[in-house]
Amino acid sequence: MAKIENLIKTKEVCSLLIALSDMSQRKIFLNLARKHNIPLVNVISSKSYISESAEFGSGLYLGDFSRLGPEVFLGDNILLSSYVNIEHHCVIGDNTTIRECVTIHRGTKDKLSTRIGSNCLLMTYVHVAHDCIIGDNCILANAVQMAGHVTVGDFAIIGGSSAVHQFGQIGRHVMISGGSLVRKDVPPFTKSGREPLTYAGVNSIGLKRRGFTDELINEIQEVYRFLYNKGLNTNDALEQIEKSIRKSPERDEIIDFIRNSERGIMKG
Repeated sequence: MAKIENLIKTKEVCSLLIALSDMSQRKIFLNLARKHNIPLVNVISSKSYISESAEFGSGLYLGDFSRLGPEVFLGDNILLSSYVNIEHHCVIGDNTTIRECVTIHRGTKDKLSTRIGSNCLLMTYVHVAHDCIIGDNCILANAVQMAGHVTVGDFAIIGGSSAVHQFGQIGRHVMISGGSLVRKDVPPFTKSGREPLTYAGVNSIGLKRRGFTDELINEIQEVYRFLYNKGLNTNDALEQIEKSIRKSPERDEIIDFIRNSERGIMKG
């Protein structure tokens, strides 16, 4: 890696295709290429299909038998493996990898587009239905099936073969175990599993990896103790949280998520 970085910095590389599976490494090389004005080349299979109205940036890899529908917009440094089908009015951010046989359905008049953020990984056989909004740095493991109008926050990880109910809301930094049936909304910063889907603690390891302090993680855990461990109904728990725990963006994000939930949150 260091040798390639030096070649980029000394501009001995005239163009670049970033063919790495590690998302963090792909992001590093994308930023290096941009910093040093190294153009990214596109590699597009002759067996693929691109609509005339589809638009894409540099560094695209498009595999055999993949399809980009009308009004599709792709960012830079995107890897689309074979047999990927992206229907019309979809938007995909920079540095995202989409593996084999993934399907992403069109946007409708509700949200006008289906959106996948930057630095995401969608593994094989994932299905994202119409009008879904997936944030940045998300991972959808093999065969995740997502119904329409679902919203997924940044840094969420959804385990393989999970199914998400339409209009579901999944918060930031959530980790959902494989094979889950997500019928209720999943609040931010949590882990969940079992059937029916149940709160399994705060995603403390993931939060530490992303720079959250121990003090902040402890405060998030205390919020969820009021919600799930003290025998309070949801309204009473939220009132106690506002009275007992200092105001912070994370505390307020949890409170707002729960108050705005239309389907209700997962059980404790």
